[in-house]
Amino acid sequence: MRLKSFFTTVGLIATFLASPISTNSANSLQIKVAPANWGYIYASGNAAAIQSTPRPISANLEKKSNFVINFNSVPENVKIPIQAAVDVWSENFASTVPININVNWGRSTSYSVLASASAKRNFANFTGAPDKTLYYPSALANALAGKDLDPNAAEMEITISSNAPWYYGVDGNCPAKSYDLVSVILHEMAHGLGFISGTYYDEFSGFGRVDQPTPFDAYAQLPDGRRLADMPSPSLETGKAMTTNLVWSGEIATKANNGVKPKLYTPTVYEAGSSIAHLDEATFSKSGTNAVMTPNLDSGEIFHLPGSLLLAIFEDMRIKPPAGVAAGTPQPPQNVKALVGDKSAIIQFDPPVNFREAQVSNYEVKNIQSGEVLNVKEGPITITGLKNGSRYTFSVSATNSLGTSNTVNTNAVMPEASWKSTVIDSAADAKYLATATYAGKPVIAYSDSKNGDLKLATLTGSKWSIKTIDGNSSTLNKTTNDVSGYISICTSVSGKNNYLHIFYADLKDKDLRYALYDGKNWYYEIVDGDAPTIQDYKVFPRIRGGSDVSVSSACAVTASGVQVFYRDESQGILLGAVKNGNEWRYEIVDGDKDTEDRTTGDVAFHLKSVTVGKKIHLLFDSVRGFDLERNVTRGEIRYASRSSAFVEDWVYKTLDTPGEGVAVAGYDVAIFNSARGINLSWFTGSGVSFPNPNQIRYQTLPATKFTDVTASDYGVPNSPVAIDEKNIMFGCQLRLCSLEKTKRTALLISNGTVQEGAQSSWITLNKVRYAVAGVSGKLTLLKP
Repeated sequence: MRLKSFFTTVGLIATFLASPISTNSANSLQIKVAPANWGYIYASGNAAAIQSTPRPISANLEKKSNFVINFNSVPENVKIPIQAAVDVWSENFASTVPININVNWGRSTSYSVLASASAKRNFANFTGAPDKTLYYPSALANALAGKDLDPNAAEMEITISSNAPWYYGVDGNCPAKSYDLVSVILHEMAHGLGFISGTYYDEFSGFGRVDQPTPFDAYAQLPDGRRLADMPSPSLETGKAMTTNLVWSGEIATKANNGVKPKLYTPTVYEAGSSIAHLDEATFSKSGTNAVMTPNLDSGEIFHLPGSLLLAIFEDMRIKPPAGVAAGTPQPPQNVKALVGDKSAIIQFDPPVNFREAQVSNYEVKNIQSGEVLNVKEGPITITGLKNGSRYTFSVSATNSLGTSNTVNTNAVMPEASWKSTVIDSAADAKYLATATYAGKPVIAYSDSKNGDLKLATLTGSKWSIKTIDGNSSTLNKTTNDVSGYISICTSVSGKNNYLHIFYADLKDKDLRYALYDGKNWYYEIVDGDAPTIQDYKVFPRIRGGSDVSVSSACAVTASGVQVFYRDESQGILLGAVKNGNEWRYEIVDGDKDTEDRTTGDVAFHLKSVTVGKKIHLLFDSVRGFDLERNVTRGEIRYASRSSAFVEDWVYKTLDTPGEGVAVAGYDVAIFNSARGINLSWFTGSGVSFPNPNQIRYQTLPATKFTDVTASDYGVPNSPVAIDEKNIMFGCQLRLCSLEKTKRTALLISNGTVQEGAQSSWITLNKVRYAVAGVSGKLTLLKP
């Protein structure tokens, strides 16, 4: 059975992903993902002695966030109290990013478990994280990042026991023998929003683990002042800490608790789903609204507000936790490296192995040639004021309250001048773009993410004219949806008429759109993705479907007509559409079976095409495995060609597979036709570089061998990638670099940044070759 891909194109996503896992550099972060624990609420078996005053339910709430609920088998009368609890949190949890919740209703095997909740995923090392070493639950991570780090997944999962004696009212008049559902959902949503630990406990051995500590764990403090997040993992010492007294150390919550550090629930016998991730039952169960996060609920007990203490705890988690108690001096920093810049160098390093226990306070980076010293909190950093053409080496050490580690020296680097740049459009980021020559004029189709538009720049003489093509109108079959996604472009000539074909993504409806220009007028339509249902890949004949088809596309024009190929993100397959008159004929190109030289890999995250005469050449990636953090563990490069418009005429070949030290082939692809043949390029990664690539691979068909090149002094190679007969343009630490194939040497194109997962292109203007990309948020030409 085909599975929907784990990957995204938001943000989260570069390398093989457009997502959130990307190269670590001075301008980017390697976002880490881990599964989130579940939090439970249990029926105590007791009747409430005192009921708190219920909160009046209002339909006119001043919302700080927007929750979107997906109900699964939930009866209509049950939805009312769930929505009431959601409305309360929308008043009290601030986020500009919509929070999606899956709510499940079903019988529980345990009468005592009333409900459970999980964020499903935790994220670390993202922009906006107060502490990049901690794993923030999805909704909290998105709120801090200001964007959805995983658009394809809900932020919260709640499961409710259908066989509990529920009270479905929202007025707080819960009978003594029933359980108030509003109160339970209010509690479980707090778990899903971040009131949860990342710890694990083995009840047989007594070992405890804190492999992916959450901010909750960083505020959980032992009696001696150490943080739970800093405990050795796995160890008996950590297991003991999880079953002894722990308190919340945050200043805001301590102030809300009358100056006393709130006690967490840590019974001597560990309780999965309850221990640590609740306030202490004995201390807070009779505290009115602050009882909301105790582990057990009495029948008849109600709380319709989060309570001042719970809200204070969430405020604590939005800021960086204070440092813990240092245990020993730091070991040396790891993976220390210097990268080439323009009058600058990027110094990369990872924390010491014992950075949690040691509580590193800062790092000292020294320019060995000049003696200049910088003290920084984390890496990487960019050191400016250097001289191009001179050689530099740097040293890095780690410091805490007890001392300083040994120093580690970087490799020697020689800064160099980047290419001259000319901004074409300063108002558009041009993350996605494609180039062509239309009616003898160079054109660039590109994205404007700020306004959600598709734009076109046309060179006439020495001047660029800029036009918004779509995203700004609902007339003539255009749309006002965000269309600033992936772009492919083709041109054709019929008689005296020149045609420009642009295929692009509707990021709201997840459709593939098509704009055609005949020299006078524009015509617009949706190619695929707008049908009411997803067509299963096993069902034939292929028709227009409702899948997410907004990830990648590649177009071709032959005598058979206009053709476009695109990823079905919902099923992980490669689709094609051929224009027959006014209709589209649909096909599955690859990813659906292992016979006929096809594959069942998750295909076409990255896809490029070129047409030579009647023959179409397609190059795309195929993913064969993921790990728990959604990194690609096994990937291939696929090639397909045909000289017709019929699906049965495709000829397939796997160009690159894991082996001989290479775990993943792919990450991005490039293709170009030259007099010598079809030029191809992609990236590969070994176990040493996992989960990132570490070398560039290129090949010219019909040759059967490829060439490997590394550019270690410029950083990890990654998207974007573009190839011509002599050079390969590639991303290098979210800058742009160029590889000369004959010399196998790299050069720095841009010192400014490009976005992760972006597109770039070579373009020839007046017989001069330029690179074009979105650099530092602007559509830019670059020339040596």
